[in-house]
Amino acid sequence: MSATDDLVHRNAQRVAAEGGLPGPPSLHVAIVTCMDCRIDLGHSLGVRDGEAHVIRNAGGAVTDDVIRSLAVSQRMLGTREVVLVHHTKCGMQTFTDDAFKESLQQETGIRPSWAVEAFADAEQDVRQSMERIRRSPFLELTSSLRGFVVDIDTGALTEVA
Repeated sequence: MSATDDLVHRNAQRVAAEGGLPGPPSLHVAIVTCMDCRIDLGHSLGVRDGEAHVIRNAGGAVTDDVIRSLAVSQRMLGTREVVLVHHTKCGMQTFTDDAFKESLQQETGIRPSWAVEAFADAEQDVRQSMERIRRSPFLELTSSLRGFVVDIDTGALTEVA
């Protein structure tokens, strides 16, 4: 059985046992975090299904698409807080945008037009991400914005000022 087949099977079991959840998150919070498979927000923050919108991408970067998702989350589904969660030992700290783009261009013949969003310092990247959210004209509620770096080994959160 492929991994996808296994996931489809798990879904069928869950639906049979639990049913559905309401669309708006009950905690009225949106969390932006990295796609790293070691980050389990249910375990590290106690987030349960139906409680928060979780927006994930490589590095937890606040891109135009993340702003789009946050705008929908706030304006259409009632979230009032935004939490950013970066982490230690992030793969995005192991290369530069230029090196990655160059590698892709050599392999494919096309240089990507999008920003890779690699970074050297997780705390500084959280600060930059918070600033992008604060400056967005599309987001209404930026005063309830907090950023953290989670230690990937211990799960401990450190708030970024």
